[in-house]
Amino acid sequence: MAVRLLKVSSLATTVFAASGFYLYNNYVDPNDISIVRFGRAAITTAVISYDYLTSLKTVPYGTEDYWAVKSKVHLRSAERLKDLCCANRGTFIKVGQHLGALDYLLPEEYTSTLKILHSRAPQSSLREIEQVIREDLGKEIAQLFVSFEESPQGAASLAQVHKAVLHDGRTVAVKVQHPKVQTQSSKDILVIEFLLKTVTWLFPDFGFMWLVEEAKKNMPLELDFLNEGRNAERVANMLKHFEFLKVPKIHWDLSTKRILTMEFVEGGQVNDLEYMKENCIDVNEDVEIRTNAALYLPQISELLNKVPREMLLLLKTNDLLRGIETTLQTRASASSFFNMSRCCIRAIAKYQKKRSRSRYKKMQISFSEAFTLWQINLYELLLWIRGSTLGNWIVSFLNHIHYVH
Repeated sequence: MAVRLLKVSSLATTVFAASGFYLYNNYVDPNDISIVRFGRAAITTAVISYDYLTSLKTVPYGTEDYWAVKSKVHLRSAERLKDLCCANRGTFIKVGQHLGALDYLLPEEYTSTLKILHSRAPQSSLREIEQVIREDLGKEIAQLFVSFEESPQGAASLAQVHKAVLHDGRTVAVKVQHPKVQTQSSKDILVIEFLLKTVTWLFPDFGFMWLVEEAKKNMPLELDFLNEGRNAERVANMLKHFEFLKVPKIHWDLSTKRILTMEFVEGGQVNDLEYMKENCIDVNEDVEIRTNAALYLPQISELLNKVPREMLLLLKTNDLLRGIETTLQTRASASSFFNMSRCCIRAIAKYQKKRSRSRYKKMQISFSEAFTLWQINLYELLLWIRGSTLGNWIVSFLNHIHYVH
C-alpha cells in the first residue's frame, strides 16, 4: 500500500512539475482557458439573475420606489456585464457592443454603460500583434514596414488598428485580429447560448436568443478580413458619388484572413457632431424624440424571434442609423428609415428587372417602383407638414371651425 501511494505521489509530483515547467516557459493567460471563461460568465449571469429576483421582490410593482430600485439593479447589472465582456473579450465584447447600440430597445442604464465597449475594448500586446503578423505574412514587422506604431489607433472586439509606414513611404493602417479570437469564438457562442437559455427559463419575458443566431451566422464572416476587404471595395464603388466620404484602398499583398492593410486616411467618426460642423458636413438640427420602447421589450423580443433574417438585418440597420441620428441631433422624421426603404425598393426592382425577359414586365416593374417611391415621398411630406408650424396652424384652424359649428 505504501509503495503504491509512493508511486502515485511521485507521478503527481512529476505531472505538476512538468505542468509548472510548461507554464513557466509558455505563458498561458488564464483568460484564454475555456473553463475560466465559462465559469466567469456563469457566475456573472447567476449574480445578475439573483439581484433581479431579490431586489424587486419586496417592492410594490409600479411605485416610484420600484422604478428607482429597478434602475439601480439595471445599472449594477450593466456594470457586471461590461466587466464580463472586458474580461472575456472577443465575442463577448462584440455582443456587448451590439447591446449598447440598442438605444430604443434596452434601458438607458444598459446602453450608456455598454457603449463604453465601442471605444475602450481591451488591447492585444505588441508581442501578440507581432506573432499574428509573423504567422500570416511570414516576415517580421521590421521587414515589412519602415515604422510601426506600438500604440494602436483604436481597439475593437475582434481586432485593433496600428499606423505604419511602408518602405515606399506610403502610410497605411494595419488591422490585426486578436490572436485568440478565432479559436475562442465558437466556444464563446455556445457559452452565451447556454446562459441565455438559462436566463430565459428564469425570466420567460427575456427573449434575446436572436442575438445568438445572428452571432452564429455572422461571426465567421466578421473574422474573415479578406471578406471585409472585398466589401470595402464594393462599398467604395457604390458610394463613390459622395465627395465627403472616403473608403481606404486595400493593400492585398499585405492582407490575410487575420490582417487587413489599408490606406491611412484622416477623418472623423460618423456620429461626431463637432467634426461634421467643423468640416461643413450638413446634418439636420431638429431634436430627436425618443419613445420608451423598453416597456414593450417582451413583445419586441418575441417578434424579433419570428422575423426573417433579411428583415431583421433591415431593422438592425435602421436601429443603428437612428442611434447615429440621435447623437447628431438630426430630425425626428424617420429620415434614415425612409432612405433605407427607398434603397430596398430600388434594389428589389433592379433584381426583378434582371430576372424579367419581357419588356412589358420591365415597364410594369418600373411603374410599380416609381409609384411606391412616390407614396414614400408623399408620406414623408405629410409627416413634415404635421410636425411643422404650418401643420399646427392648419390643425388649430380646423379645430376652431369645428368648435364654431
